[in-house]
Amino acid sequence: MSTRAPSPGVAPGAGDAFPAGTAVPLVVRTVPLEPVPDDASSAPLVDLLPRDGALTWLRGGDGLVGWGTAAVVSTAGADRFRDAEEWWAATTARAVVRDEVGVHGSGLVAFGSFAFADEPGTSTLVVPRVVVGQRGRQRWLTTIGHDSIGMPGLRVADEPAAPDGLRFDRGAVDEDAWRAVVADAVARIEGGELDKVVLARDVVARTDAPLDVRWPLRRLVEAYPTCWTFHVDGLFGATPEMLVRRERGLVTSRVLAGTISRTGDEVRDAGLAGELARSSKDLEEHEYAVRSVADALEPHCSSMNVPESPFVLHLPNVMHLATDVTGVVPDDVDHATSTSLGLAASLHPSAAVGGTPTPVATRLIAEIEGMDRGRYAGPVGWMDAAGDGEWGIALRSAQVVPEGDGSVVRLFAGCGIVAGSDPDAELAESQAKLQPVRQALGHR
Repeated sequence: MSTRAPSPGVAPGAGDAFPAGTAVPLVVRTVPLEPVPDDASSAPLVDLLPRDGALTWLRGGDGLVGWGTAAVVSTAGADRFRDAEEWWAATTARAVVRDEVGVHGSGLVAFGSFAFADEPGTSTLVVPRVVVGQRGRQRWLTTIGHDSIGMPGLRVADEPAAPDGLRFDRGAVDEDAWRAVVADAVARIEGGELDKVVLARDVVARTDAPLDVRWPLRRLVEAYPTCWTFHVDGLFGATPEMLVRRERGLVTSRVLAGTISRTGDEVRDAGLAGELARSSKDLEEHEYAVRSVADALEPHCSSMNVPESPFVLHLPNVMHLATDVTGVVPDDVDHATSTSLGLAASLHPSAAVGGTPTPVATRLIAEIEGMDRGRYAGPVGWMDAAGDGEWGIALRSAQVVPEGDGSVVRLFAGCGIVAGSDPDAELAESQAKLQPVRQALGHR
């Protein structure tokens, strides 16, 4: 585990390394901003982001954006969640916080993104220097540093440039090989080894200049307002799936499993929604996912509500079977496991991204999928000093890494495989799930 934090007085995003365990208290101040006008004339939060150090968690105009780095921790391995929790507990314990707003997301917060598997992959929690939040018409500004810091002025950032020289290539496994992987998984399921496995594939994009991640973020925010648009440490996307949300003891998890592509014709799509709601294959897949979430949350909750039937969630490109599972965390539950991040760790990986039984499915993923997921399908989101927060599943996402004078962007999509799954249909579903990020990058 390692930590970094900036020296007092440096510009946002810069910083000098501090050794792990250095007790440098954070000074935090949150103040209200002018209410958002009814005429929507104020800039969306995503438009405030500078090019460097951008952090994002947005849905329907609400959420958090941040930039700069006040502190950061990297963790890895099977203890990545626990190590991050311990670092966060130590960081918040010595912080000096003045919060004049007192709402979900104000005060000291950290953005995080966690690896899907124990190995390989690294995970991160980032405390930004500046955070701007919005909830309805309410907006606030939080500054975080290691000394008495002033309140910066806010302005719309420069317009991001479109990706330069964007081109796409195959990922770790080509389409024919991926169909064969799906067929192998179906044979194992029908042979009784497991009930469900989620298999993912990637597509690679390259640019001739470093990608300005604000370009796809702005387009995802506009095109997918009902999804949670995120960016943490190079991983960005727009996920429709809330792994867990915790606010003042109330816990919510949105489970998605079972998918059908939209045609753009409202009448035809209405018929497809009905087919999805009656599909025995999709209902079976969905039930596995809901049960895995309910079973993981139950030890932490004094009461729970698990709807008997899913609803159909309509997104611009696909429709999903969806269920919102809710519960209440009592005050006397162990705090370390009942924070939003602790609950996310208990839930991950759910059947929606791993399979059923989960240990068998995750071993099969490692054996036959043929690629490193990194932080794809891992928890991504934020948490505050009280342990409240929101963690989605990093779906409809991509990871940006530098390459020469440009960037490599790995786009990911996954499909739930059960008995009777058709490899061609699963490939088509994965292509539909890749479209949001493809289009956000500028692909037609």
